[in-house]
Amino acid sequence: MPSVCCGVDEAGRGPLAGAVFAAAVILDPSRPIPGLNDSKLLSEKKRQQLAIEIRRHARAFSIAFASVEEIDRLNILQATLLAMKRAVQGLSLVPQEMLVDGLHLTATGIRGRAIVEGDRLIAEISAASILAKTSRDLEMCEWDRRYPAYGFAQHKGYGTRAHLDALQRVGPCEIHRRSFAPVRAAEQQLRLFAGA
Repeated sequence: MPSVCCGVDEAGRGPLAGAVFAAAVILDPSRPIPGLNDSKLLSEKKRQQLAIEIRRHARAFSIAFASVEEIDRLNILQATLLAMKRAVQGLSLVPQEMLVDGLHLTATGIRGRAIVEGDRLIAEISAASILAKTSRDLEMCEWDRRYPAYGFAQHKGYGTRAHLDALQRVGPCEIHRRSFAPVRAAEQQLRLFAGA
């Protein structure tokens, strides 16, 4: 009997704002999903279509996150590993093996392999990449409605010129990562102006 394996990937390590998300997916070999790939190589529309297919046809999936507070307290790598651990532990089936995109494994007690560019090579990791990315993007669009000054719906919290300009103009909001240098610099600059 073939071992049950889950793919694991994250979304949102690089942005200046928002939680880091992770997903774990166990695909059903009898229900293949054509078109799976690294979420960054797919259009937004294609990602959303595939996310529906994954949720519909996977044997099991789980999506989790680590909060901005956890990112600032632990550091982004440790928070990412925590989100991955939560995703794996949230699966309704217990996998015998986990295949993780990148260089680092999270401690789950399950045998695992870290695979560089796994999101392009392994269907389960591609599926996890897509679920993590689409879930995080949706949350950033929801934050955009609350904090329209930053343009979160467009850049999803990444350090684009528009986002950096907004940070300089209005300072950080509650979902900005204070442990990231551009956010810290913007906050310090605002304090200087306030004290001037």
